[in-house]
Amino acid sequence: MRTLALVAALAAVPLAAPFAAQAQSSAPIDPAKLSGHTRVLAGPEFHGRAPGGPGEQPTVDYVVAQFKALGLKPAGDDGGWTQAVPLIRTQVQPDPKITLSVGGQAQALTQNKEVRLHALRPDPRVQVTDAPLVWVGYGVTAPERGWDDFKGVDLNGKVALFLINDPDFEAEASDPVAGQFGGKAATYYARWTYKYEEAVRRGAVGALIVHETAGAAYGWSTVTASNGESFDVQRADPAKEKLAFEGWIQRDLAVDLFRRAGLDFEAEKVRARTAAFTPVALKDATVSVDLNVASEKLMSRNILAALPGKTRPRESIMYAAHWDGYGVGPADAQGQTVRPGALDDAIGVGGVIEIARAFVEGPRPDRTIVFAAWTAEERGLLGSEYYAENPSYPLASTVANFTLDVLQPLGPSRDVVLVGAGQNELEQHLAYAAARQTRVVTPDARPDRALFYRADHFSLAKRGVPVLLLMALGGAPDLVEGGRAAGDRWVAEYTARCYHQTCDAWSADWDLRGAAQDVALVYEAGRMLATSRRWPQWNAGSEFKAVRDRTASQRK
Repeated sequence: MRTLALVAALAAVPLAAPFAAQAQSSAPIDPAKLSGHTRVLAGPEFHGRAPGGPGEQPTVDYVVAQFKALGLKPAGDDGGWTQAVPLIRTQVQPDPKITLSVGGQAQALTQNKEVRLHALRPDPRVQVTDAPLVWVGYGVTAPERGWDDFKGVDLNGKVALFLINDPDFEAEASDPVAGQFGGKAATYYARWTYKYEEAVRRGAVGALIVHETAGAAYGWSTVTASNGESFDVQRADPAKEKLAFEGWIQRDLAVDLFRRAGLDFEAEKVRARTAAFTPVALKDATVSVDLNVASEKLMSRNILAALPGKTRPRESIMYAAHWDGYGVGPADAQGQTVRPGALDDAIGVGGVIEIARAFVEGPRPDRTIVFAAWTAEERGLLGSEYYAENPSYPLASTVANFTLDVLQPLGPSRDVVLVGAGQNELEQHLAYAAARQTRVVTPDARPDRALFYRADHFSLAKRGVPVLLLMALGGAPDLVEGGRAAGDRWVAEYTARCYHQTCDAWSADWDLRGAAQDVALVYEAGRMLATSRRWPQWNAGSEFKAVRDRTASQRK
């Protein structure tokens, strides 16, 4: 379903008269204002905007000042502009002891070389001795697809070994599973976060995921890029909600492990693509770890503001971006250490501010409009996750979430790239708004990279809120000057050189007219909803539809 044909079909649906009338206007999003916000937030005094770092306070001060100047109302804790987000930062200390034993033969493993382990409990030491390894294939439980990889296996005190991605990622067209999980388009079951959560639910002491670049959509260098740090929200009972340890192992190590246990890795991968798959306790294979872990509690903040609706204020529409970046890291070849995060995601925060301006300057909406700038997205979507657990506005009556995360700086484009096409009815609103700009919607060209599950909107999606993500990295824009080839070059260069690096910096040479077009699109799509009684639905087959349906009685 997640195809260009789907979006074209949606765009062809006749508009109801009130809907058509609403679709005539477009918000005057000013590229110069977008550039100005980005330049400030990516400036040196913001230190790369790491949560809990020296750049957090100036970031909060700047965004709050913008919201105040627009006359918005605070929507955070106790009538304030922020929501406190209690975080924990952990770091496995140097030279951890990690041992893989097969048939009584022990092999010492090196952190960040053969494996990358982390621990998210606030325990100073993690010791696990001779925990049996259980191979669980893709580790998917999907009742709506008639799929269960676990078959009731007992994982208590054991280490679950997973494949990355989901069961039909590598399927041949003739395989029965082909298309059952979206084909090359990743589902939530493809994500490493889901696999760790499933391991916790089943009582495992630890979890390891076999790293394969194609399935993960990134190389081993990305796995080890976090300077050894891990973040989580502070939890009431970490031992019940987090594994003792979790992480990745290199593919070559996994292949050798299977060989030593009397199995063929590639044959097991094929078996894992069948619904009849059953877990296997790897013969005489155990894992022992002894990790010293430094942990620190810190308090970060989401920034929240609202424009109350005039007739249905308890129904809300949310616009959001993440304010945090990667802060200060190792020096690059030029000696630069600050990673400014200009396009990821200072420009998205600027877009949220300018959408707020457009709503304030236009007719008062019937529904409340909420504006959010999240913390700790780069640490695992933690700010949005905390809000989703502690919302200012009930999620059951949140109409939609629109998220901006990386906008392109290359000028006008003929299309807008939609990440996660085929999920819900918000795409209709985007297609209608795009048509008013004489543009079209192009689905994400690389749904296998699972970008839909890697941005803050996902924290709300998995709780049923219909969401829409604009992220320029989802596919090359068809630029007015240079076409899709020029867009391809930019995506490849930015991803390879500047994504999460020191060169993601503001530039006076940017042409943000295309970015302003995209911001105007989501403004317009949300404005249609803000003055209607529509409740967009998840499409049949979406893994989030059942969650939303359970709260249907709360929406009238």
